Amino acid sequence: MTIEEIHLSRLSIPLAKPYKLAFRDVTHFDTLLVELVAGGRAGYGEATILNGYTEETVEGSWALAQALAPKARGLSPEAARRMLDADVRATAPFTATAFLTALDMAGGHPLLEIREPSRVPLLFGINATDPGGIEQELEGALASGYRTLKIKAGFDLEADLARVGLIQGLNRNRARLRIDANQGYAKEDGCAFARRISPDSVELLEQPCHAKDWDAARAVAEASCVPLMLDEAIYDMHDIERAARTGAAFVKLKLMKFASLDALARGLGRIRELGMTPVLGNGVASDIGCWMEACVASTMIDNAGEMNGFLRQREALVQEPIAVEAGAMLLEPGFVPILHRERLHRFAIGQTAARTPEARENAP
Repeated sequence: MTIEEIHLSRLSIPLAKPYKLAFRDVTHFDTLLVELVAGGRAGYGEATILNGYTEETVEGSWALAQALAPKARGLSPEAARRMLDADVRATAPFTATAFLTALDMAGGHPLLEIREPSRVPLLFGINATDPGGIEQELEGALASGYRTLKIKAGFDLEADLARVGLIQGLNRNRARLRIDANQGYAKEDGCAFARRISPDSVELLEQPCHAKDWDAARAVAEASCVPLMLDEAIYDMHDIERAARTGAAFVKLKLMKFASLDALARGLGRIRELGMTPVLGNGVASDIGCWMEACVASTMIDNAGEMNGFLRQREALVQEPIAVEAGAMLLEPGFVPILHRERLHRFAIGQTAARTPEARENAP
């Protein structure tokens, strides 16, 4: 069996409204989509690049993908995996993920096989900043069945503390709260925030300081009155081991940083072995990546999933939108996402293909 075709698309997927993060507002997803055919079976994989979160750039990912596609064309899936693992994964994990998860899907990976109807609870992100808007979003989320809410911080220490306090008062212990600072604080402010925040309904505080500042993570864990979770700092098993030494209680993984479904599953297992709790999901990913993460979460995660990026899109990238009911993603046996071609072409700002000679002859 060989890889007969590889289609690449560089996409700009518009969001319904700006997604507010400590380092910038996100108005669209910059996504590399890999479609490949191996042994007659199709698979998709994505890498959504967020500048400020990863050192990869969408321009660099697009250029690298265009260089990789002709090399992978005609290889067996096993040979392509070896090439990607050896030459790409360490320096460009997001780009490697787009190719490797497309191979996972084309190969019928068991983690993507849903054997019975499943519900994966999702969290809801509070995006508003004014009191009226916050209350409206919170009440709407609770009425829709969400029981875990995310609050963004890392903007301004005092304003962040006030906003979190407001949300805690409005929440009245009806939902768990996750507070995500997206690396926004220096060590001193991170410790101050973690020390001064009320623990009322707070499940965890996520990545308050820079990903590479492990000393700050340790200091925040020691000062904090709520459990610490690391996210941006985590790319591999070494980082998971290091997180355990900081005193973190939670570690969040994203498929796009672990490159393949098998590596993701190993990472989730290792977090538990070290006495921490794994959290899974990407709020900056399209339908494809979110669906894959939810499939994994259905058997490996017992808390609210963060794979809600697809809900931020103005339009779905797939023909049949992923179903959400009462704050949970619904996974049905046999469901496979199928790309919506008209939207794919409309979102595309670059497309190319690499085919074997046989595939070129049979192309329409």
